Parts: sequence; structure tokens; C-alpha cells
Amino acid sequence: MREGSLEAPTRYPLAWRDEDFYDREKLDAEMRRQFDVCHTCRRCFNLCDSFPTLFDLIDQSPTGELDKVDSKDFAKVADACTLCDMCFMTKCPYVPPHPFNIDFPHLILRYRAAEAKEGKVSFPDRELAKTDRNGKLASAVAPLANWATDPGNKRMRGLLEKVAHLDPEAKLPSYAGRTLLAAAKAKPELNKDAPAFGRKAVLYATCYGNYNTPQVGLATRAVLARNGVETEVVYPLCCGMPLLELGKIDEVAKHAERTAAELSRWIAQGYDVIALVPSCALMLKFEWPLILPENAAVKQLANATFDISEYIVSIARKEGLAPGLSPIKGGVVLHMACHARAQNIGQKAAEMLRLLPDADVTVIERCSGHGGAWGFKSGHFEVALKVGRPVARQVREAGKTYLASECPLAGVHILQGVEKLDGSAPKPELLTHPIQLIARAYGIAA
Repeated sequence: MREGSLEAPTRYPLAWRDEDFYDREKLDAEMRRQFDVCHTCRRCFNLCDSFPTLFDLIDQSPTGELDKVDSKDFAKVADACTLCDMCFMTKCPYVPPHPFNIDFPHLILRYRAAEAKEGKVSFPDRELAKTDRNGKLASAVAPLANWATDPGNKRMRGLLEKVAHLDPEAKLPSYAGRTLLAAAKAKPELNKDAPAFGRKAVLYATCYGNYNTPQVGLATRAVLARNGVETEVVYPLCCGMPLLELGKIDEVAKHAERTAAELSRWIAQGYDVIALVPSCALMLKFEWPLILPENAAVKQLANATFDISEYIVSIARKEGLAPGLSPIKGGVVLHMACHARAQNIGQKAAEMLRLLPDADVTVIERCSGHGGAWGFKSGHFEVALKVGRPVARQVREAGKTYLASECPLAGVHILQGVEKLDGSAPKPELLTHPIQLIARAYGIAA
């Protein structure tokens, strides 16, 4: 048996249609097998709260080993996992193809799928995961929705804590009064003299990009138009990441089938696909093919999908960017989102920003601690701040004018962590996505 794994990590399709996948005895045996490997290694102790929770349970047991840890306590380990994938991608030496076959995030996903099958997903969690319904309703009354969710609105946030289990101090996503799909009806002027003229891309808006941050999609579209790329904006429905976090794999599969079928029409016409949020790009590229490995449209979509930064860097390398970029003064501290790192494409956001003249970029490659909807919840928010505190410190010490993360939730969470640190250092301006700096460098409002 070799120590560690020298090959690139690989993942196997999820056997979610198999009844054994949900069998509690078999699941418990697999959790104990993988947890015991984690216990003997402990390389992942500082990644998130799941591993310290597991190791404390073991260390405090009568034998100091896993055999005396009650299986009921595994719920605490599973609850602390944000499915960030960093243990699998960056820390664990025993991931497949190593014979130990350790895949902690997908083990936790299996546990949550068993919980979901038994009807143990809470009502608030089920309702929060309905992002399309929530987005449509909240966007229609955006000023009212944003007023109600503002942390300064103590009465409404207190009510939200009771009803939805959302921490009253966590900054929740704000809603735009005009969706990206509505704003995209006006097309930017195409630069036919750009080196990349002839490329075509369809922007998969994502629920967050459509209802919460249309400015990212508009900035992306404007930058691509400047570079001669014809674009369309499409949004069949959510990628299903919020449902995946709850273990509702069957519902994710439905989202994948419908979205892949819609986007396949564009791929057939020669369009590339750009996902506006890293988590959604990860779903399209990696998670969907593991859930529906037999679906040809899903496989085709995975091969045609790009992250925003990845696509801009591709243009720069293959054709060259259109001229006209100006320096951005003051520098930027860039947080590499976990789900961007999990795509295994390298630091594409940093590469993109370094295309700017006189680029001054400080990169932080560490988890913000937020973990999607997980970081909003009561009982999790303080833990999320603790996990993200090293990132907040690095942002403060960097002293840059701008802060950007490819993950819109991570950026807001990091800035909130900076605000909670002692000190009077000025806060950087938060950008929803680094593509907005490229737009500014082109003189495009973003």
C-alpha cells in the first residue's frame, strides 16, 4: 500500500439510484471506514469545523478511538460540512484513485441524501432552497425585500431568525429590481475589429446572477462584446446547488436534465457556455456528470462550460484581448473562491486581473468560511466568521483599494469579517466579481 496519492484526484459517479446508497447500516459502516482514515491522518484539521468536530468526538471517547463514538454524533460532523470540496482537492492524500478511496464531501452528501429520503430536511431549509421562486417574488418587491432583510432592521431579522433560522447579524443577499434576463434584452455593441471576433457564448445566468447580481452578467457581456464575442443570456432554472447541499439529489437531476437540454441547442449552434457563479460552473462541469453519467446532453454541457475568468484568459492566450485597458489604481486583494479552486483550472481570476496594465494583485487562497446558505444560519454564522478570520486579516493587512472574490457570497462575508476586526484601517471597496475591474479598465461602467 502506497502512502499518499501521486495521481490527480478523480471521482466516481454517485450511486444515488441504488437503495444501498441510503441504507443506514451500510452508510454507517462507510462513514466509520472513512472517518477512521481521517482520524489517523488529521491533515485536514484546519480546513473547516467538520474535522475538529470529528476529532474531538474521537479524542473525548472512552477509548480515544472511533469505535466508542456514537453514530448519532456523526450528525454534528455532517452539519458542519459546507461541501466546499477543499479537503478532497487540496488536502487529502487518500482520494481516488488511492485504494483508500476517501471522498469526504460526497460521503457527507450521501448522509444528507439519506436524511432527505427519510424526510428529515427542515421546512425552512426546504423553502430557502427554492431559489427561483424566492428570486421571482423578492425581485418583484426588491426595495421591500431588501429592507426586511437588512441587519439593521432588528425586528424583521428577529422574526427571520425564528421563522427561517437565519442569523440576525449575517448579511443576506440583496435583490435587484430588474433581473439579468430583463436587462439583457438590450445588447451591447459588438466590436468586430477585436481579435476574438467570431466567438459566440451563451451566459448561463444562474439564480444568483439573475435575481441578485445582474451587474456581473452585464459586466461580463460588455467585456466580451468589446472583445468581439457575441453573447446571449439564458436561464432555464437554478443549477440545484442549494438542493445538493440538502441531499436532494433526485431534484438536482431534474434541474440538470432540463437545463442541459435547453443549453444543448446553443452548443449545437457553436456557442460556448459561461456560468456566472463558480458554484454553478462546478455543478455543470463536475457534479451533474456524476449524478447523470449516462446523459449525453449533460456530458456535452460539461465539456462546453467555462468559468468567467477562465474564458477571458482563454481569449487572451488564443486570440489576444482587445486594446484599450487602463490601469486600475490602488490594487486589488483577490479571494480565490473554493468552488473556483475545485474546478481544478488554476488561479484563473488572478491570471485575468494580471492582464491589466501595472496590475497590483494580492491573492488569498483560503476558504472564506461561508459555505453557501450554511453561513447564514443561526449557529453557523459565528463559526463561519471564525473559519474566515485569517482571510479577513489578510484583506485588512493587504491595504488594497479593492476586494474581489469570484463567489459573491464569500465577498460579502469576508468584508463583514473585516468590519468585525479591531483596527481603524480603511475597508476596501467590495466588487461582486473581478470581471467588474476588467470592465472598469475598459471604461465600461460596472
